[in-house]
Amino acid sequence: MAIAAFEGWNDAAEAASGVVNHLGIAWQSTPIAAIDPDDFYDFQVNRPVIEVVAGKTERLIWPTTRLSLARTATTGLSKDVVLVHGVEPNMRWRGFTDELISGFTELGVETLILAGALLADSPHTRPVPVTVSGSSTQLLRGVGGEASDYKGSSGIVGVLQYSCAAADIQTVSLWASVPHYVAQAPSPKVTLTLRSSAS
Repeated sequence: MAIAAFEGWNDAAEAASGVVNHLGIAWQSTPIAAIDPDDFYDFQVNRPVIEVVAGKTERLIWPTTRLSLARTATTGLSKDVVLVHGVEPNMRWRGFTDELISGFTELGVETLILAGALLADSPHTRPVPVTVSGSSTQLLRGVGGEASDYKGSSGIVGVLQYSCAAADIQTVSLWASVPHYVAQAPSPKVTLTLRSSAS
């Protein structure tokens, strides 16, 4: 199984990426791979981050998509979990999804859970609405949330969901609504809702 989230358009208030970050820490995941960013990112849009300490350059971090592995001993689940934390690519989305799917196949991933968050007219005083979609209606049974009906623009989450389903990797996509008037990051309430829906 894999759980994935991408910063950018798909990640209002950093709620979706917050799920993967939290699980990575809680499950003590270890890095296993990263996608070479040169083919997929415009570095004038998604700039690398440099760390300078006391005048000395310590580290340069490129925007990319990283995979880490959480073992059953720390997750309490019956199988290892691959965690995918990425930045939505700026170009060559088909090549990007092909590369991820190839990695999933090599790692034996049979099911992918995608997390997303969007700004919506949703009051903060009520439970966070979550909509779900997937590669089959059977998968959606038992998943918390309302089945999605949507036609419109897609982010990398939608493209990856469609491409994985075509490659016979079962997918479930969870989208949480972030109140547009309290959209600053982080949003613990939305992150917690997405995390609960994913488990």
